Amino acid sequence: MANFFVDKDAFLQDPIVIEGEEANHITKVLRMSVGDELCVFDTEGSCADGIIESVEGKKVFVNVTKRYKSETEPKLKITLFQGIPKNPKMDLIIQKATELGVVKIVPVNTKRIVAKIDKENKLERLRRIAFEAAKQCGRAYIPKVEDPISFDEALEQMSTMDAAIIPYECEKNGKLSNHVTEGMNTLGIIIGPEGGFEETEVKKAIQIGVKPVTLGRRILRTETAGLIASALCLYIAGDMD
Repeated sequence: MANFFVDKDAFLQDPIVIEGEEANHITKVLRMSVGDELCVFDTEGSCADGIIESVEGKKVFVNVTKRYKSETEPKLKITLFQGIPKNPKMDLIIQKATELGVVKIVPVNTKRIVAKIDKENKLERLRRIAFEAAKQCGRAYIPKVEDPISFDEALEQMSTMDAAIIPYECEKNGKLSNHVTEGMNTLGIIIGPEGGFEETEVKKAIQIGVKPVTLGRRILRTETAGLIASALCLYIAGDMD
């Protein structure tokens, strides 16, 4: 079935009323009509199967046949702290991280970044990418794309999580499996930009308990490293069955 998002208040109603761009997509793009089945998500993990009852102007009314919690969300909640890369790499990172099951993407201003996200319309476009990717892959939760923060702010957030890792090309011994386990709830992964981390940044991260890890013998690009690390961590935690 086709998937559509509404806000939480609308989701709790019966019939559910779909408005705006989602309603337009139903009627103008997909040309769905009364009697067609669809699935509605509340953006926070709840789902409802339903049947279109009526279309009135720019509103689509959906009779609910079943409500349930999504089974697409991983138990391990990963926040990806991404050193800001050049365009369009951030687009790819957000799209694929959403598909993998990452719950939050946080752009980070590190010492070696050469790009910035300094305009609200850029953030809105990135959030739209997360929205569209969540719909495409059947997630009932839309990952949050946060405003950019400093490296120190990222470390402060990571210090509150069950575990935090920093993939680093100079690390030879730290394995993901030493720091990620089944039953873990929250994990922070911080990735450097194109130029990587400065050594002082890595040392600062280690001082507050972030664990340096290797992702193998080859140096990965910034747009690859976070996705590989996220996928491997989800696999180790048992969320890729």
